Amino acid sequence: MTVARAIERLLPRLQILYFGDLARTPYGPKSDSAILDYSIENTAFLIEQGAKVIVIACNSASSVATERLRKEFNVPIIEVITPAVQEAIKVSRNGRLGIIGTSATIRNNLYEKQIHAIHAEHKVFSQACPLLVPLVEEGWMNKQETKMVIRRYLHPLKDKQIDTLILGCTHYPLLKHFIQARIGKRVTLIDSSEAVAGYLKNFLQENPELLTVDEENPAHQYFVSDITETAQKTANSIFQRTIELIPA
Repeated sequence: MTVARAIERLLPRLQILYFGDLARTPYGPKSDSAILDYSIENTAFLIEQGAKVIVIACNSASSVATERLRKEFNVPIIEVITPAVQEAIKVSRNGRLGIIGTSATIRNNLYEKQIHAIHAEHKVFSQACPLLVPLVEEGWMNKQETKMVIRRYLHPLKDKQIDTLILGCTHYPLLKHFIQARIGKRVTLIDSSEAVAGYLKNFLQENPELLTVDEENPAHQYFVSDITETAQKTANSIFQRTIELIPA
């Protein structure tokens, strides 16, 4: 949802077809084979609804399924890792970058591989943070327990003298204020949702044939595999308005 909201803000005339797999999240602790199966099903659903470009708005799915999805489907597939890597390299001053993400994202090591493919001399320090997604999805963003967990996860990175930290999960922007306070104000946070929105804008400018919607108020649709009271409250909070979640 943070990615969808960032795209809305940057490309207000683009119609968004969103699918949130709330019944099977979080993906981070799942096996690669399960994440791949879910990603294929989710992508097929969106294409059936008329999607012309797919944005994988999940770091775990991006790290596991991107290559397979590009082989499986004949539409452009944009993942969240490349835009965040490009932005992090651009802003880093000392070449020491940190990454926090789900277990699946950190396990697949794609952030480090992409960074080193561009700058082999950069130092990359990764930290899996498996508890953060469940805490966010339970609506515990402002709880003291969540702040303590963030402090525990970030402690190893504070000693590495990083100047840039990639928020390698699209849930983490909802915790950005607390993460910034605990990693230090001198560390630049890279919000993958904002990075991918900018990447998508540039992609559509280079491929204008895909940008066919030209309306003042495009009809967005927000499909989900399950609707809970917490999910509805979170959606309304992220989008700053009441969102109609459509069961799929």
